Amino acid sequence: MSLVERDLKVIWHPYTQMKTALPPVPIVRGEGACLYDENGKCYVDAVSSWWVNIHGHAHPYIAQKVAEQLNKLEHVIFAGFTHPAAVELAERILQILPSNQQKAFYSDNGSTAVEVAIKMCLQYWHNQGINRTKILAFKNAYHGDTFGAMAVSGRSAFTAAFDNLLFEVEFIDTPDASNIEGLKSQISNLKSDLTCFIFEPLVQGASGMLMYEAKYLEELMAHCREKGVLLIADEVFTGFGRTGKPFACNHVSVQPDIMCFSKGLTGGTMALGLTTCTQQIFNAFLSDDRLKTLFHGHSYTANPVACSAGLASLDLFLDPSTQENIDRIAESHNKFASKIKDHPKIRTTRQTGTILAMEWETGSDTSYFSSLRDRLYQYFLEAGIILRPLGNIIYILPPYCITNEQLNYIYSKIESALDEL
Repeated sequence: MSLVERDLKVIWHPYTQMKTALPPVPIVRGEGACLYDENGKCYVDAVSSWWVNIHGHAHPYIAQKVAEQLNKLEHVIFAGFTHPAAVELAERILQILPSNQQKAFYSDNGSTAVEVAIKMCLQYWHNQGINRTKILAFKNAYHGDTFGAMAVSGRSAFTAAFDNLLFEVEFIDTPDASNIEGLKSQISNLKSDLTCFIFEPLVQGASGMLMYEAKYLEELMAHCREKGVLLIADEVFTGFGRTGKPFACNHVSVQPDIMCFSKGLTGGTMALGLTTCTQQIFNAFLSDDRLKTLFHGHSYTANPVACSAGLASLDLFLDPSTQENIDRIAESHNKFASKIKDHPKIRTTRQTGTILAMEWETGSDTSYFSSLRDRLYQYFLEAGIILRPLGNIIYILPPYCITNEQLNYIYSKIESALDEL
């Protein structure tokens, strides 16, 4: 029995309608920006395997550090215990974040990092005896698939089966020149009820790589700060260089109160979540009253192997060559976007740093369920490229090690698809 046949017998894949989906591609190894199937065919991973891989697959330095850690300590309960990798990773991450970030709380993934942030904010007010329970978020947001993360995400087909079980959230449009004053007025009217404002800074990833300007985000953040509304920056997707700077919040001068990380945190090696916060947030939980404790944790919190992968990834990320690669990719994307922006089948292009999105003209509204998606996906797979369209939106989000030749190959195949499909 082949690997695919064995898979189909026992596996339920994510975001997949198992009755109609194509068989999965059997990947057996990776190297750099490429993944190889069991027949040796190379696929250029143009989406960083769901945006997690920033340094390339099976990176030898990360593998070395993980192996060293496995031979010392694989795991230890993190309630009442600690270990060197967790402490060092927290110390080093906090050094490169906005200066107000002072404490690190580990979890398992992006959704749980967001859950922790939401609970921190809600309990921050509760511990002070203040009744502020409403959360502000952007329309079209995506913050994860657990219930709290779903609740602060935009209502969609993804949440429809659970909508009546999700807590109430105040949703607003992303800011621009035409609506910023109205959004600020809305926040002013709600200020006594709002516990926090959670946002994906600059780019709403899962909603189609929707982008908005830093100057309007900064203005909105400043207004929330003035009104006493806590700020949660969800950098699960945008962190670690994706927007051209180390973190998307480096594009604004207002510092968030809480930040969420995962995906690129370990270079795509293994699951790890991180939520950082200010000393002010942390202090609200310091008490002789044990009921003011943050009651949250996971069995694998601060797993030493994952933290070691994070440390190795951070070493690579802080090497000057990585920023050079980020700049190279951003410049290359910009040139390609300029080349195709007037093509009759391109409705719009948008770019922030290493993220390039192209919206295909279909004659109807943008939709995650566009029939074009499957045709595009299969077309690129046959060409040896992993591009996972968000409906009629194609995006390129490669590992930073991708070569110019590989980028040009991806661009050329997109141009071919524009002519052929």
